[in-house]
Amino acid sequence: MRKQTMDRDWIATARTLSEALPYLQRYTGAVVVVKFGGNAMGDDEAMAEFARDIVLMRQVGMNPVVVHGGGPMINDMLAKLGIESQWVRGKRVTDKATVEVVEMILSGLVNKRIVQAINDQGGRAVGISGKDDDLMVCEADDPELGFVGKPVEMNVQVIRDLYNAGIIPVVAPVATGVADNETFNVNGDTAAGAIAGALQADRLLLLTDVAGVKNKAGDVITEMTPDEVRAMIEDGTIGGGMIPKTETALQAVKEGVRAVVILDGRVPNACLLELFTEHGAGSMIRSTIPRVKPRRR
Repeated sequence: MRKQTMDRDWIATARTLSEALPYLQRYTGAVVVVKFGGNAMGDDEAMAEFARDIVLMRQVGMNPVVVHGGGPMINDMLAKLGIESQWVRGKRVTDKATVEVVEMILSGLVNKRIVQAINDQGGRAVGISGKDDDLMVCEADDPELGFVGKPVEMNVQVIRDLYNAGIIPVVAPVATGVADNETFNVNGDTAAGAIAGALQADRLLLLTDVAGVKNKAGDVITEMTPDEVRAMIEDGTIGGGMIPKTETALQAVKEGVRAVVILDGRVPNACLLELFTEHGAGSMIRSTIPRVKPRRR
């Protein structure tokens, strides 16, 4: 009985690999930017699983670029240092003391933990921040928020140099300012969208803690156009923390990203499900939706 079960498992695995072949071929050479964050970052097993997926994507000929956040880790360190966090319209007010902690945690602790996880799975990863080679140059997003940046200039050649050398770039969303060598904290989704747009990426995957964009009935919408997204924001169907994610998606598509997918990073192998299966995962946003062909094509 045990052997029969194992045989069925092997057959299912072989069938899955065979069915994935068209998608493996489709994404050969494609640039895929993945925003990684949320609860998975604090779980060793989830981190290792994410790293395996990224290494597999590189192994089959894709060019993955990882952009990460780190809010919970920043909160923990600020609390330990006795620095109180203040918020305006859901965004952290970032003064000089706070931005120093942000840079330390994002460019140091979090970035290197992701790099190590990818290297442990047999990949080659290098961690950088938006400051390196002036990758991301920012101005203040809102005077009330202090050192929270809005990208105004992108220099992504350093990322191209890395993935052309077979290395997986892991980017911390800390950037330099347009003047006075200031340091800015950049929202992780915003940074990922700006990088994807500058790279003209084939896909931007925004991993989050929800299944995707939902309609009024609470069902996940699998495919959306920018006009549909804007209409849902206006009528209140899209609200709360999903608004900045969908706004990031709209801007990325406008800047030339072929498609953006908002998906649940807590689901095992979420990136692989999205890229290498017919139905994908989460909510895809792109300019036009084919009505006959599978959406992945």
